[in-house]
Amino acid sequence: MLIPLFLSLIPFISSQTCPDIQASSCEEKQNMSRTLRTIARIINPPELPEGDGARVRRVVGTNQLKNLDPFLMMDHFFVSKPAGFPDHPHRGFETVTYMITGSCKHEDFKGYAGEIGPGAVQWMTAGKGIMHAEMPGTDSMEGLQLWVNLSREYKMCEPNYQDAGESEILKVEGDGVRATIIAGTCLGQTARTVTRTPTYYFVVELERGKTLNQEIPDGWNGYVYVLNGTVSIGNSNLSRFQAGILTQNGELRIESSEGAKFALLAGRPIGEPVVQYGPFVMNTREEIEETFNDFRSYRNGFEAGRGWVSKIRDG
Repeated sequence: MLIPLFLSLIPFISSQTCPDIQASSCEEKQNMSRTLRTIARIINPPELPEGDGARVRRVVGTNQLKNLDPFLMMDHFFVSKPAGFPDHPHRGFETVTYMITGSCKHEDFKGYAGEIGPGAVQWMTAGKGIMHAEMPGTDSMEGLQLWVNLSREYKMCEPNYQDAGESEILKVEGDGVRATIIAGTCLGQTARTVTRTPTYYFVVELERGKTLNQEIPDGWNGYVYVLNGTVSIGNSNLSRFQAGILTQNGELRIESSEGAKFALLAGRPIGEPVVQYGPFVMNTREEIEETFNDFRSYRNGFEAGRGWVSKIRDG
């Protein structure tokens, strides 16, 4: 998703080390406790213009919440033709697109193209460089796009895609809880997604009066974003389009008295400096300057961008 290149540099410094590549699972149970996580802060995501005529509710990536290590941004997007996200670059992180309604056409500068339908997911590792376009494949589309940071070890890796159609994504049901497991482990089942940054990502539907009990490794950051209905976490309530930032330790218990649909995300902090300039995310300002030079000179990952114009950019 396009972020204007004129955005200011956004430094963020933490202190933990980077992980090895792995499929996120509940194997990481060190220091798992039986205390309950609560809501540390409630976010009311602003609606913003984005791309070319699109509108988004930005959950992560504003002055309210610039980032939540390892998450750089999350948009709940609403797009109608001819709006969209025409040709733009990325480096240094991953984008995860989950379609709620409609479909999204995708095309990159190496000829990889397709269409992400309702309920489908594209997990794209930009690594050292991608240029691509994302445009509506139907008259309108709604979905979530998450940006997951990469550690220094992986920022210059080769680009990669993990695509899954609606029928290929792991889904689990039990006692009034239905979970779409994009990454990580929920209700005893683990997605096959390989996550360079250990991540849990679920879209959950709760029936009226039902509860989700979810273990999350201590020290991980996480949040809940409500798509429909209301949920309760401890003494806090979240309504539609609200996000609740979770405390870092304990099991998570989410209840709904009237039924709800929400996204639950959690990730192990990378703990490295973050310097972001629009669609480029590196560790230092010097690396950002090098990225701009690479992009403008079509080198070090951007070679295929010379003269490239997507076939879908005009809808």
